[in-house]
Amino acid sequence: MSEAVAGQDAAGFCAALVRTHDFTRYASTLFVPGDQRRPLLALYAFNVEVSRVRNQVSQPLSGEVRLQWWMDMLAGTAHGGVEGNPVAAELLLAIRNARLPLEQLSRLIDEHQFDLYNDPMPTMAALEGYIHETSSALFSLAARIAGWQSDEIEHLASHAGLAHGMVQVMATLPLDASRRQLFVPVQLLEQHGSRVEEIFAGKQTPTLRAALDQLIDDARGHLETALMLLKSVPPQVRPLLLPLAMVGRDLERMSRADNDPFTPQLSSRLRTLWTLWRASRSSVFS
Repeated sequence: MSEAVAGQDAAGFCAALVRTHDFTRYASTLFVPGDQRRPLLALYAFNVEVSRVRNQVSQPLSGEVRLQWWMDMLAGTAHGGVEGNPVAAELLLAIRNARLPLEQLSRLIDEHQFDLYNDPMPTMAALEGYIHETSSALFSLAARIAGWQSDEIEHLASHAGLAHGMVQVMATLPLDASRRQLFVPVQLLEQHGSRVEEIFAGKQTPTLRAALDQLIDDARGHLETALMLLKSVPPQVRPLLLPLAMVGRDLERMSRADNDPFTPQLSSRLRTLWTLWRASRSSVFS
């Protein structure tokens, strides 16, 4: 197999992986210039691989080994499998071409070690730190792939990631609760008189609802700040923030009084594409 064909196969593998496991980010790449799409999909495929380690192992130690393989790959010390791993191959290509910072990618991997254990998220500060190194980092790295880097863009990426990450905490609550994993900060629950066991039991009490409403309000505040900052960055950066359109839509649903946070919500791919297409034609993202 020629190197060009192998590269095409690896790129196709990454696209299929993101399309299956992170359709919103996959769909958002349809609205960026063609030369940015391949490295973006490599970045997002890497994120998929790291984020779903918890779902692929039965013991935390096995997850630690998988995450360490990715750390070693970035450091150039991985043993076996790098050449045959299409996500690793595509990520290394994106790192070289876009000069992506290895330290930021390594911190993203390191932060996902939290996912492997059932220790609850202790505080809002801890949750914000986790999101900053994961969701916010993806927006920042995407901007680098597009050739843009500045303090203003980093500020935007931070708020965009916090809004996106907090909504994800709400969206994955049913699955996390079913396996006694908690990303909603214990500090937040205690402030409103709620308890961890209420989440694990799937009970929507008034106190739990108050705690979740505060998390929703915090996410909405970060979203509003991100959309305001979006107006002042170069137009070429704005399509990379299109996933925020889905964040806004999800927040509207989560805020409704009849919303049950323990009922999984599935969004059709057609509706996702429609939402992103409409957003791409608005003054905010164009």
